[in-house]
Amino acid sequence: MRLTWDQVLAWRMRRQYVDPRAGRDAVEVARRLCGVQAQVTSAAETAVALRRSAGEPGAVVAALNEGRLVKTWAMRGTLHALTPDLAPSVLSLMASARTWEKPAWTRVSGATPEDVAALVDAVREILDGAVLTRDELVTALLKKPRFHPMEEHLRSGWGSMLKPLAWQGALCHGPAQGTSITFANPAQLIPGWSGIPDPDTAAPAVISAYLGAYGPATPEIFNAWMFRGFLSKKTVRRWFSDLGEQLTEVEVEGRTGFVLTAHADELAATEPARSVRLLGPFDQYVLGPGTNDTILLPGDHRAKVSRTAGWISPLVLIDGRIAGTWETTGADLVVSMFDDARAPLKELKGEAAHVARALGQPGFTIRAA
Repeated sequence: MRLTWDQVLAWRMRRQYVDPRAGRDAVEVARRLCGVQAQVTSAAETAVALRRSAGEPGAVVAALNEGRLVKTWAMRGTLHALTPDLAPSVLSLMASARTWEKPAWTRVSGATPEDVAALVDAVREILDGAVLTRDELVTALLKKPRFHPMEEHLRSGWGSMLKPLAWQGALCHGPAQGTSITFANPAQLIPGWSGIPDPDTAAPAVISAYLGAYGPATPEIFNAWMFRGFLSKKTVRRWFSDLGEQLTEVEVEGRTGFVLTAHADELAATEPARSVRLLGPFDQYVLGPGTNDTILLPGDHRAKVSRTAGWISPLVLIDGRIAGTWETTGADLVVSMFDDARAPLKELKGEAAHVARALGQPGFTIRAA
């Protein structure tokens, strides 16, 4: 099957509720996107709100507080809001990399694989029926002298020492207490928590969810999205191969990749989109395929989107391609188009109203940089 990138981008926008927007709740949006990056909570709220045809910000936090979403370290070691049915499979794949067993991990953290195993057991015991702040959790851990050398890493806001515990299902984020984050055992916080499955059992669910939003894609692209490419290529290719007839290989203007067979006819029938959309920072639309995808984001403009310190800029989409960035300054929404292109101010005016709703602001005036 041969496709065009215009078809693919139009299909992705529809699948991701970018164009058209949908009357869905935060849980359904997160499910369709295979998780929403929540390293910055406000960015997760914006990503969800801009995909809904109505609704104020706050839907993600509400779903987290109600146990309808779970916040934990997932893809690429970053915080995501995931649906409880998909989260165990995502965590299983993250755990399969066994990063805490590698010598480089021990050199940086000072923790051996045996130390991490001891932390898993200790945290499960401490969080049995409890929801604790980071300080409360670390203070409880430090009652055991074995964990004293790890205090700095345990208290780090980056969560480097806690990520392997999350991937093994020992903890996840709980409801915030003011400005303090909390941790809980997902089995006690999330209704119907199923536990962490075997990676080979988990892989089909995660790959299918990914391809359902970001396909066509190769095992290498999935590996980059999931693990920054660190997992064994052989393993990821086997996971794809094991899906057999559930996947169909397609060609898109010289590139090959896989889609779910159930979506192949729909994708082939998709007409190119003609739309202008604004998406917020850290949006899954670019994080899913990756900022290195030059079809989506011209390589000479990548640095304007993938910024220093890991910041991902808000996006201007023209017909599904990233054509600029934007920012808000007071009551102005300032658009910076690539290659000095003309900003489609008429179309952007309507988008500015959606951004204002998503940010809980009264309104913005569109201005070209």
